[in-house]
Amino acid sequence: MRVVEVLVTGGKATPGPPLGPVIGPLGLNVKQVVDAINEATKEYDGLSVPVKIIVKDDRSFDIEVGIPPTTALIKRELKLEKGSSQTGKQFVGDLTMDQVIKIAKIKKDEMLSYTLKAAVKEVLGTCISMGVTVEGKHPKDIQREIDEGLIEIPE
Repeated sequence: MRVVEVLVTGGKATPGPPLGPVIGPLGLNVKQVVDAINEATKEYDGLSVPVKIIVKDDRSFDIEVGIPPTTALIKRELKLEKGSSQTGKQFVGDLTMDQVIKIAKIKKDEMLSYTLKAAVKEVLGTCISMGVTVEGKHPKDIQREIDEGLIEIPE
């Protein structure tokens, strides 16, 4: 059994790189694998999605779809192509607190956080590095308000 890990665009995998060169030599039908990945990742249309292809000894395979990176989820919420190139000076979008909580809930199982509150603060940290504000405020201010109990995060 072999495991191949790749990052693909949800619902838009092709037989070209990075997939084709990796799965071709394993004796798999590349079209079948691409079709299976596209079906499994269609809900993440257009986002970068980590995918594991588990190749069994009989040349059958299973697909495991991971969760897109936090940056990709933020970009999807804001319909952005990319984050700010001048973090701290230029802001490219503004999330609502509900959107931040939604992203935190999607990512929580993959994060180091034990609580939703900590996961929300991690998402806010990503917002800082991307040049994204939350409810019109700098994400650091939102983190402080959470710590001070001014903003409640439901568990």
